Amino acid sequence: MLASSACQPAFLVAHFMQKPTSHNAGSPPPPVEARKLRKVFREVAAVDGISFALANASVTALLGGNGAGKTTTISMLMGLVVPTSGEACVFGADMARERHKVLHRVNFESPYVDVPMRLTVRQNLEVFGRLYGVRDLKGAIAEIAGELRLGELLDRPYGKLSAGQKTRVSLAKALLNEPELLLLDEPTASLDPDTADWVRNKIESYRKTRQATIVLASHNMAEVERLADRVIMLEKGRIIADETPAELIKRFGRANLEEVFLAIARRGASDAGVAP
Repeated sequence: MLASSACQPAFLVAHFMQKPTSHNAGSPPPPVEARKLRKVFREVAAVDGISFALANASVTALLGGNGAGKTTTISMLMGLVVPTSGEACVFGADMARERHKVLHRVNFESPYVDVPMRLTVRQNLEVFGRLYGVRDLKGAIAEIAGELRLGELLDRPYGKLSAGQKTRVSLAKALLNEPELLLLDEPTASLDPDTADWVRNKIESYRKTRQATIVLASHNMAEVERLADRVIMLEKGRIIADETPAELIKRFGRANLEEVFLAIARRGASDAGVAP
């Protein structure tokens, strides 16, 4: 019989390499666990019964073409979208019902999600800092502004910033509460190579210094090869591959992850698990 939360069972089923893994009842739950997670929009399954669990301090990439289910999966892991069935669990909390218990341990970054345009950078960081319960908010803003080179931008309206500056602000917002789980949706989209490399360096540094668990959705395969320990590939809302980048490249006999992605996309999900 389950305890108060369906996300805290006596055992854990993880789908890394498609092998079940036992979980001791006395040990802490994984930072992220999806259990038969499904979301239907107007009779279309955007996410169709996926299951996986993530290790502490790991970087896992969610890959797939447009409409594969990446953003919907991340939205359910954040508690912003309620699953049709199954559970999205973060640190043992069911995000559909208990998001408030772990919100201070989680954050999210995407260049596609703007903060209020008329507020200054400082005002935006103050709003989000309060939402995430950041202590010594003034000091935290000063620290993150120094780290991400935002000092001269703090009193400028967010809407008047360049794309690269907005990305730095979005990253500052995401790191302000020093999250143990960081969800990134295309964090370097539309950035020039220099700024994109700067953002990747910050992500790598944060993961190393904070031992954070990171979920990364990206269409940049070189970025995924550089940052990710593990790749979960989605097609039509289902998991069709779950391996390390090196394992995927080797299994498909390709030169890099981009060639693997193209091979899978062009062959379709039905035979994606069979090496060409």
